[in-house]
Amino acid sequence: MKVVIVGGVAGGATAAARIRRLDEGAQVIVLERSGYVSYANCGLPYYVGGVIRDREELTLQTPEKFQNRFCVEVRTRHEVTAINPVEKKVTVCALETGESYEESYDKLLLSPGAKPVKPDFPGMDSDRLFTLRTVEDTLRIREFIESQTPKTAVLVGGGYIGLEMAENLMEMGVQVTIVQRPSQLMNTLDYDMAAFVHAKMREKGAALKFGSDVTGFEKHEGFIEVCLRNEEPIQADMAVLAIGVRPDTDIAAQAKIKLGMKGSILVNDRMETSEPDIYAVGDAIQVHHSVSGLDALISLAGPANKQGRIAADNICGGDSCYHGSMGSSVIKVFDMTAASTGLTEKAAKAAGISYEKIVLFPLSHAEYYPGAKAMAMKVVFEKGTLRLLGAQIIGYDGADKRLDVLAVAIHAGMRADFLKDLDLAYAPPYSSAKDPVNMAGFMVENLVTGKIEQFHWDEVPGLPKDGSAFLLDVRTEEEYGRGHVDGFVNIPLDRLRERLGEIDIHKKVYVMCHTGLRSYLASRILRQKGYSCCHLSGGYRFYKTVTSEKYFQPFSHPCGAEKYNPKEKNLEAAFVGES
Repeated sequence: MKVVIVGGVAGGATAAARIRRLDEGAQVIVLERSGYVSYANCGLPYYVGGVIRDREELTLQTPEKFQNRFCVEVRTRHEVTAINPVEKKVTVCALETGESYEESYDKLLLSPGAKPVKPDFPGMDSDRLFTLRTVEDTLRIREFIESQTPKTAVLVGGGYIGLEMAENLMEMGVQVTIVQRPSQLMNTLDYDMAAFVHAKMREKGAALKFGSDVTGFEKHEGFIEVCLRNEEPIQADMAVLAIGVRPDTDIAAQAKIKLGMKGSILVNDRMETSEPDIYAVGDAIQVHHSVSGLDALISLAGPANKQGRIAADNICGGDSCYHGSMGSSVIKVFDMTAASTGLTEKAAKAAGISYEKIVLFPLSHAEYYPGAKAMAMKVVFEKGTLRLLGAQIIGYDGADKRLDVLAVAIHAGMRADFLKDLDLAYAPPYSSAKDPVNMAGFMVENLVTGKIEQFHWDEVPGLPKDGSAFLLDVRTEEEYGRGHVDGFVNIPLDRLRERLGEIDIHKKVYVMCHTGLRSYLASRILRQKGYSCCHLSGGYRFYKTVTSEKYFQPFSHPCGAEKYNPKEKNLEAAFVGES
């Protein structure tokens, strides 16, 4: 059996190694357009920033290693330009010589990946404008930084690449402005959770310019100008275009292989395309979202690796199936972690799923052990069935660990209230006896059993201020004095029982505290005393973070965008545990 694999990196390289493990007699050829067959795509921004110092560390496997260990022939700088499914041949161009030739196959695996979106803007040929997708892109950026020592940079786009590039450039002393049309960074988060990422970026000195349309670039001697629709252009020493990727499927389309959303390749759960003996994996394919059931494009290394393994199994006569992706992801934002899995609130709404959500700020480990910090957790679940739909966590130590536990629970189809029953490891440096995941389960149980009723940050402006309801803030007098929502009366939790006479039992009571814990306790007191009440999900901390972001006012900045003023908000303090 002769197997030709188009593209390496995650999906193709994984499949090649798996095929050899399953079939020692197969002839396996990998055709890779770039000069590197298997490299750490996710590590590229960290090489730019000098965190990864040796370029050789980016290379996971070389053609020589593939040949020596797996007896797989790897031809780098060889681009497949056409597929002939009838004759079972591909046309290949050797990029270094320009020579074209045909290669036959018994089985063909397509792993072309995705390529950066490059709009047809003026000035796209500027030598100060970069994209980041391959090792070659990385080397070009690193060489520019070392030779030109830029002081300012504009990043167009605020996804994973944009944020990682921003962090690495800023750590090198480059002043960064992120420009994009959407009103938030990281579309894998809901707006309210992304507000913590915005605050961290501003705290570190980044300028964020949302709601702006880039219309092109102008080349100048010594700088580049980023042109904006109906706005003044921004001048910088360099610019990085990171507005997303699209499936690189031109050769598949030309071969009449059936395509799906945004030109992605359609495959079944065996990774088979519409053409016999042709398989496809990775960023180029349309997948099934395992939570929503909808079609999706998920450009992540984990799914691509799994798909490569499954395709290899089936190429070798096996019967493996891919059960879809739910987009679990994590990113380092300076010293902070942002992670998500499954459906966000906005994705659940778009999918037409009736859902509920909870927000909590549990500590990373036991409060009495030094260094405990709260993490912001948002869990989304289906009404009625209580099926877990998704989770988002912003925090520090332990945020990724809790996200992974929730990802497993979602994959297993677990009910949100069953999180309370998980038997998770505990020692003071690592967790609390009630782990944050357990706490989420307790909250869901309290909500669905009627022990508590909640309202959310975006409902605060609409609360009745005409005296028909009682708005109660149960924080301490000192906390209340540092900032509060107009209309809320301060009665500290520890004095609530003795001051119940100040609250009209005939009025609905809306209760607020710092994170939602004390307001929950206050609500339990009030409900058992005959009051009708509900408490603010996430508390004043969540409300203040999101609304401060929502109504953030820009001021002067060298790159022409707003800049975070550390005197206005201390994000680090926002993650210190509630006393």
